[in-house]
Amino acid sequence: MKAIALFGLALSLAAGQPDHAARVRQLLRTMTLEEKVGQMTQVTLEAVLQSPSATGVRELDPARLEDALVKHHVGSILNVGPEGALTVDQWHGILTQIQDAALKRTRARIPVIYGIDAIHGATYTRGATLFPQAIAMAATWNPALVKRGGEITAAEVRASGIAWNFNPVLDIGRQPLWPRFWETLGEDTWLASALGRSYIEGLQGQAIGAPDKVAACLKHYVGYSYPLNGKDRTPAWITERALREWFLPTFEAGVAAGAPTVMVNSGEIDGIPGHANKHLLTEVLKGEMKFKGFVVSDWEDIKRLHTRDRVARTPKEAVVMAVNAGVDMSMVPFDFSFYDLLLQAVKEGLVSRARIDDAVQRILKVKLDLGLFEKPYPDPAMKARFGRPEYAEANLRASREAITLLKNERAALPLPKGSKLLVAGPTANLRSVLNGGWSLTWQGDAEELYPKDKPTVLEALKATYGEANVAYVPGATFDQVLDVNAAMEAAKGVDAIVLCLGEKTYCETPGNIDDLSLDPAQVHLAMALAKAGKPLILVLLEGRPRTLNPIVGSAAGIVLGYLPGLEGGRAIADVLSGAVNPSGRLPFTYPRFPNAITPYDHKPLEVFDVNTFNPQWPFGFGLSYTTFAYSDLSVDRSILGRKDRLSVSVKVTNSGRREGMETVQLYVQDEYGQVSRPVRMLKGFQKVVLAPGESKVVHFTLGARDLSFIGRANTRIVEPGTYKLWVGDLKGAFELK
Repeated sequence: MKAIALFGLALSLAAGQPDHAARVRQLLRTMTLEEKVGQMTQVTLEAVLQSPSATGVRELDPARLEDALVKHHVGSILNVGPEGALTVDQWHGILTQIQDAALKRTRARIPVIYGIDAIHGATYTRGATLFPQAIAMAATWNPALVKRGGEITAAEVRASGIAWNFNPVLDIGRQPLWPRFWETLGEDTWLASALGRSYIEGLQGQAIGAPDKVAACLKHYVGYSYPLNGKDRTPAWITERALREWFLPTFEAGVAAGAPTVMVNSGEIDGIPGHANKHLLTEVLKGEMKFKGFVVSDWEDIKRLHTRDRVARTPKEAVVMAVNAGVDMSMVPFDFSFYDLLLQAVKEGLVSRARIDDAVQRILKVKLDLGLFEKPYPDPAMKARFGRPEYAEANLRASREAITLLKNERAALPLPKGSKLLVAGPTANLRSVLNGGWSLTWQGDAEELYPKDKPTVLEALKATYGEANVAYVPGATFDQVLDVNAAMEAAKGVDAIVLCLGEKTYCETPGNIDDLSLDPAQVHLAMALAKAGKPLILVLLEGRPRTLNPIVGSAAGIVLGYLPGLEGGRAIADVLSGAVNPSGRLPFTYPRFPNAITPYDHKPLEVFDVNTFNPQWPFGFGLSYTTFAYSDLSVDRSILGRKDRLSVSVKVTNSGRREGMETVQLYVQDEYGQVSRPVRMLKGFQKVVLAPGESKVVHFTLGARDLSFIGRANTRIVEPGTYKLWVGDLKGAFELK
């Protein structure tokens, strides 16, 4: 695998797209104002469905569809009905009816662009490959796996007939309370940028109009993931410098990678709602980043400028504010109020026709790039690209590489074949907890919809160790103690206890919590089973790092599964049994206490005097069933000029007895700067496979751009100075002139 060491690397996919500028201009000349405003309007599928029938089946309502597409010229529809995921054939039927209405019953004959939240696979199509959620994919530290996940997701989404995916989430996960933490690629800008580029490359390839590719949508621009109180859709206090240093670079990388759409932050930064922030939407995104695609609002958020945020005195003022700030398409989503109000605003001179044309030409270009004008209908031939066996194998590999071994006292793991096990805990026998939110339904909690051929952790352990060797007593729900005494009794006849803890599935605001601590009922169960005198193995299935310091010392082994997807049960059993050597590494800092939320790249002030940095486990941490030794660190020059490249190499040796994968991580510290600099920053990584006794030399390259930062004037600068670097436990140094 290629080393990731260049933050400034831009994977430009735009080169593979044809130039549709002339056709866009021609379309704009022929469109009425009403048709243009309609293109900027997006409604949810539920807005054009019939009322629930006696059978519970929801069909498209021809009259409502006519109202949306013919009368209001709606250019985009999104989401799935309230029943959740549909079959490929159902999607084809719905999308064919939608495009029929757009192409056969309207004057402009512009196809609809349909959007869906396919955040870990084609999440709203039954039978799709559901990968580990983003935080777990980040734990693989493997860009090739992330890219492959993007490729398979694109193929299955496009096979469903949908061309637009509301993903990747490029918010940075630096506030673990946030319920959308698991949708991020971790706390580090460098890691998230590298993996985000790989995912976009997988989704889009060289041309989004290819039959197995879709358009990416970068979410949620910007600062959404860092709310002060940790709750979804609440205010963030982020300075311009912090935005530019930690939160904007991932989006900059996504724009450079060719993502043609961006979704707006549902919250606010320093009192300015994301949907009213002209500085960030127009000056920074469309100006500084030169973003040429279109900006879509999030769910109902333009209305909320008036109803919730109260920065707009009327609904019309909210529409004017958002469109003039730079929003090109409104996810209304249930009515046509945006259409009506924007028409009025243009006719009254509150929004210029030039601004309307700018938004619409951006939307039309994406539709043309997707090939929707030439091939607007679902392709029946793509059904053969759906649910392939090789997709499941790629998914299993991703799940295996994500799983992170956090503790292995006295080599308690792997558990030998033939072991007698007690399996307990609330996450042991559920499929939903392997997948999390945005899985078949919004909250991901419809247990009955998950495919029964994909095992839970309990089922996978029974298949691995034998039905007769695995006892199961839940012991507790997520928040209620049940049959602890029964679990204690069952523990008497086993060799080890596998206790599966974590979170019930959730998404967005329903996942808000007041305390990062693991639920007391689960802690009580763990403390009780620790007294059974048998090795206690904790398996954590959770979307964010729930603190568990009271029980860490009692566990012989701790395995973090994150949200590992449909293949997660099997992958966990493979790791526990030793069939797979774990190689996951933490993409975030795991806090020891609920209030001890400090990222790895903290400032010197945070470890000065009485302040300490003492996480439960540090960023980048993860154990293996083998050992690795680092030697021969080489830095090819002691002085680096502005135009020079610095080469760093290190030898890594598998010093253990079995094959394993090691993630080699390069960190740099800028010793002095005009603003305080982090104690260390990730600047490169590479995952290598080593047989016992095998050595490999890993190379990294750094330039001045990789050492840049946001200075006092809130601009990116390169400042001369001395630098330290680390690879493993080895240290080096150099000077930038």
